[in-house]
Amino acid sequence: MSRVTLLKMHQGVAVSPGVAVGLAYRVDSVLAHDAPEFLSGPEQVESELARFDQAVSKAIEEIAQLVEKVAEQVGRNEADIFGSHLTLARDPSLLSSVRHKIRQESRTAPSALTEVVKEFAAVFARLEQEHFRERLADLRDVVARILIHLSDDGEIGGLKGLAANLSGVKEPVILVAHELLPSQAMSLDGLKIAAIVTEIGGTTSHAAILSRSRGIPAVSGCSEIMAEVQSGDLVIVDGREGVVLVRPDAETTSAYRKVQREFFQLKDRLVLNRDEPAMSRDGIQVELLANINNVADATAADVVGANGIGLFRTEYLFITHPNVPDEEEQYQYYRRTIEAAPNKTVTIRTLDLGGDKTVPYLGNRYEPNPFMGWRSIRMTKDHPKIFLNQIKAILRAGLHGKVSMLFPMITNYDELRQINRLVDDAKKELSDAGVSFSRDVKKGVMIEVPAAAVCIDAMLREIDFVSIGSNDLIQYLVAADRDNPKVAHLCDPLSPAVLRVLQMVFEACRRTGTPVTLCGEMAGQPRAVLVLFGMGLRRFSMSPAFLPTIKSLLSSVTSAQAERFAHHVLQLKTSDEIRKYISARLSEVSKDLGMFDFN
Repeated sequence: MSRVTLLKMHQGVAVSPGVAVGLAYRVDSVLAHDAPEFLSGPEQVESELARFDQAVSKAIEEIAQLVEKVAEQVGRNEADIFGSHLTLARDPSLLSSVRHKIRQESRTAPSALTEVVKEFAAVFARLEQEHFRERLADLRDVVARILIHLSDDGEIGGLKGLAANLSGVKEPVILVAHELLPSQAMSLDGLKIAAIVTEIGGTTSHAAILSRSRGIPAVSGCSEIMAEVQSGDLVIVDGREGVVLVRPDAETTSAYRKVQREFFQLKDRLVLNRDEPAMSRDGIQVELLANINNVADATAADVVGANGIGLFRTEYLFITHPNVPDEEEQYQYYRRTIEAAPNKTVTIRTLDLGGDKTVPYLGNRYEPNPFMGWRSIRMTKDHPKIFLNQIKAILRAGLHGKVSMLFPMITNYDELRQINRLVDDAKKELSDAGVSFSRDVKKGVMIEVPAAAVCIDAMLREIDFVSIGSNDLIQYLVAADRDNPKVAHLCDPLSPAVLRVLQMVFEACRRTGTPVTLCGEMAGQPRAVLVLFGMGLRRFSMSPAFLPTIKSLLSSVTSAQAERFAHHVLQLKTSDEIRKYISARLSEVSKDLGMFDFN
């Protein structure tokens, strides 16, 4: 058999640039566990039954507490969602089936529970009614809670086991998974990970956001990779081209290891520009800001020399919280983040839940098209209290730094007026309660719905600043799901349509003197930044790991050069023409920085 046929190559979506060569570590489903499947002897049956009953009791107690807190913080109707969870946790059929497998098959409790869930899932899969699909989602949630209490380390999905297993490993591993849930993604800080590969997801999946924030290569949408890879296999990940090679030969491995060394050597050199000003070669000042999810990210942004935080995604606090964070918990969390941020300057985005970021207490139910459905600001009418609590927490945290408040997914002027009324209500409640808060918190909107971009003039009279969320703006503009590998190629930031819409927004903001920032993935892509800078953009917000690269790029180009590039690009008719032209210009400006581009 030839060398070529032995090489397993998978094409996915490039979501974080760079190259990594290393050993694979599989993370199986959220219900995976590291415990043995069977008991070592019949004498263990009774103690295992008692362990299972104890775990169920703890889960029931936890769910009951959750019901009360959700009722208090969100509403009684939303709390009723967990009534079905309590029913499932007490379901005699479920519990007796698990006990039967422990007693009759000598299975461990986690193994028995997982097998029973598979049997339930097989039954539900044959039933087409939406009710049963939702019922299965509830069952998985309950089972996950029980498994947490059955595990020795309080985690599921093998993540804590991964940390323990990696303690003696000299080189980082390549994480391979079907998908990474938000709670899993946020648990990976500090682990020895060289790259991430997932079967599903795209440029804005949780795995992608985590990878970019840590500056590690990643490929998503790599279908059937789990069927090919076992833990310990040698794997190459090319996050620039979206390619994953499984069990490569020595010649291919050697070539990619060379590229990997060059990539990290260049990264190390670029970090040295931390204290240099962000400006073009001819002295035009630029603000380079960071996108963050938590306090650790804020610290990382300070390390690389960001001017501030341009986007603080608050939904990750809610997603990883065991129930619903109240106003005080949010205030303390925002305060810690502000204090860790560069120059204590933070733009806090209000909840942007929906799509693939859901929490059950806000109505975590199936939608045929969730990214264009009930999400983000659109939830405000149904859950005014939870948004009111968040706004109050942000206003209070504003006393500890230079804080702005950003509202996502605004579609029209009426929504903006509704939000402004909510902010006024929050201020009144704080004043009436005698609670101190900042009256200097500025308000802005994210332009990510094309309708808002078209009608931006009306909104500019009501706000202090604009942030462009290019990720959503692009997918809505071209009517293509950016996380679907079959149509992801249409979500091209360098398409003529995208650039013309951005030009329209920039010009509207220039006419009114409104500060505008771009905080989507375009802000960290060298080719796109060359064009955006030439179009007049002076505020970029990106994953902290990209900031040294973009600072180096801008220091290599004059504003006149960039303007000339942009003017030419805006005359071109296709994405391919634009990409070819601007890639050549990037090579002229800085031949090395193309290594950090992707998509």
